[in-house]
Amino acid sequence: MERNAILQISKIGKTFDTRSGSFEALRDVDLSIAEGEFVSIIGHSGCGKSTLLNLVAGLEAPTLGGIFLQGALVDGPGPERAVVFQNHSLLPWLTVYGNVRLAVDKVFGNRKSAVERDEWTHEMLALVNMSHAAEKRPSEISGGMKQRVGIARALAMEPKVLLLDEPFGALDALTRAQLQDSVMDIHARLGNTVVMITHDVDEAVLLSDRIVMMNNGPAACIGEIHEVNLPRPRRRLELSENAAYIAARTAVMRFLTRHRIEKAA
Repeated sequence: MERNAILQISKIGKTFDTRSGSFEALRDVDLSIAEGEFVSIIGHSGCGKSTLLNLVAGLEAPTLGGIFLQGALVDGPGPERAVVFQNHSLLPWLTVYGNVRLAVDKVFGNRKSAVERDEWTHEMLALVNMSHAAEKRPSEISGGMKQRVGIARALAMEPKVLLLDEPFGALDALTRAQLQDSVMDIHARLGNTVVMITHDVDEAVLLSDRIVMMNNGPAACIGEIHEVNLPRPRRRLELSENAAYIAARTAVMRFLTRHRIEKAA
């Protein structure tokens, strides 16, 4: 494991058995992520982005190679790697508070008292500005609010790595922008390590320290990695004419356009 890396993805390969035969989704993926870093993974559909995230989450096992979190092999799901999906996956019969408290009880049931777990749940809801809706059920709140609850539930487990799988993809533009700003604020406050899958170039540049660009599948691998040299905090309205922002956006767009042409050919 590389020095200062919290997460090491080492020579990962993933092959699926299908009715049509073997399908090699990923080949020789090598990536080191530092503690506190925000990394986005971007690429065209079918490039293995979500497969890679599922491997880090422990929801799938690699065919080749290994994934290490602080030197320990990842061999299944665990609360130290919390996932927020595009679909919020809230339990409809529980309140907003109840959905977050469920995760808190599961992780901290033997380590925190009932009072401490209650306080921690409320603290997480306050972190994502959802305290006012604590007693509402998922059917009574908007899509953006549901995603805030999903993020609160994930953060409530105090994960070492937060995994975001296109968390804003199903939201309207205004709600997506508001949540992006919230995620930046939370990242600044907590200093947590984040790995995010996205299709949105501007989102990747705005949020990330590095953008990992995946080659087209099958047998997808990392094509390029771009460092986003923008100071934090970042304010989207101030970045439109920023040279580093424009350079990062151009680099990602050039890569994606080139690979779209290759895919079409």
